[in-house]
Amino acid sequence: MTIKYSEDHEWIAIEGDIGTIGITDHAQSLLGDIVFVELPTVGTTVEAGAGVGVVESVKAASDIFTPVSGDITEVNDDLDFDPSLANSEPTGRGWFFKIKIAVPAELDRLMNEMAYEEFIAD
Repeated sequence: MTIKYSEDHEWIAIEGDIGTIGITDHAQSLLGDIVFVELPTVGTTVEAGAGVGVVESVKAASDIFTPVSGDITEVNDDLDFDPSLANSEPTGRGWFFKIKIAVPAELDRLMNEMAYEEFIAD
């Protein structure tokens, strides 16, 4: 499994042509306590960089962007009942959605972990 990161603070774990997407630990710490997550609809076709949902915290509401184009294949229904999973396990059980990657070359524009760590350090 390969994991890449976007400048919008989403991560994508790639397994074959499926990507699992969520927000980074850095993003959840900036947001504070997450109280609601609006996820995209399964079956929706999305373009890289598009807003596909919303994360609401006690501090603010932020858009969720997709780092790659494709079709939404699954959403994490656990977030409906426990949105705090995005805080407690942002790169684990707090994932947001899965996407069938339509344009694998879009992954080349994303950062590896080292590059992302440097990005957030600036």
